Amino acid sequence: MTDQVISPASHQATTSNQCQELASLLTRHTDGKGDGVHQTAINQMELQRASSVPTAIHGVFNPFFAILVQGKKKVLLGEEVYPYSVAQYLVASVDLPLSAFVMEATPEKPYLSLKVNIDPGQLCELAIQTSPTKRQQENAVRGLFVRTIDQPLLDCTLRLAKLLDRPQDIAILAPLMIRELYYHLLMSDQGAAVRQIATAGSNMQRIAEVIERLKADLARPMRIESLARQAEMSASSFHYHFKAVTSMSPLQYQKQLRLLEARRLMLAENFNASKAAYQVGYESPSQFSREYSRMFGAPPIRDVERLRTA
Repeated sequence: MTDQVISPASHQATTSNQCQELASLLTRHTDGKGDGVHQTAINQMELQRASSVPTAIHGVFNPFFAILVQGKKKVLLGEEVYPYSVAQYLVASVDLPLSAFVMEATPEKPYLSLKVNIDPGQLCELAIQTSPTKRQQENAVRGLFVRTIDQPLLDCTLRLAKLLDRPQDIAILAPLMIRELYYHLLMSDQGAAVRQIATAGSNMQRIAEVIERLKADLARPMRIESLARQAEMSASSFHYHFKAVTSMSPLQYQKQLRLLEARRLMLAENFNASKAAYQVGYESPSQFSREYSRMFGAPPIRDVERLRTA
């Protein structure tokens, strides 16, 4: 008995059908809720919907897996642009300040995506069980990548999403399916990058720990030597690995964190621009306004007013 060979055309048709099934499911579960990010009964899973372009999203994102099932998007990490379309998935393996722009969406056919937040602790347990027999050389890898989804990962994602129609099964089955999703990511061609999220002492994990410190001490002046010591690297090695993972220098990364937090303070807590700038570590309001305008396309007051009336 011979194994059945699946033709590329058949595989493509199956992928297209499954993405359409996912799109129908996501449409049902976001209908009437408006555009934006919607939490689900599955704790680690969120749905996103947008019905117009360009829809911009800026924020610091924890490690995640996301699949796009309708529309188009581009994601910016520093100066790098990641185009992202139907049947492709995006993985962030460390906390990253990202800007995302929905490029194709209409009210009749909205942009739709599904995101699963990655729990490094859960991933670590599975990474140990699936560790390669030979230790692979650790190379500096970017903390963000886009790939076309393969059949096992898409099938797992669809089964996970279908649990939204069976809420009584979520508590038992969702953790098993998320674990399976992690397994497929670890076994993918980017498995080495995913594995580093959960590998104690890996360069990526050491950079991730420094990032946590930068987030916690947002207003504190940066001292590269101190951060390098925490990462147990020389200053030059730390700078190299930090940029390899995040595409930014530590200073550029901190600047984006500060501007994103200042924007949140003005929107959510009604801070004025000067108070928000001071809160995140800026001493010069004019420098804050310049850098804010460069990142968000408008001065702080105008940008916040636009967001509140959108």
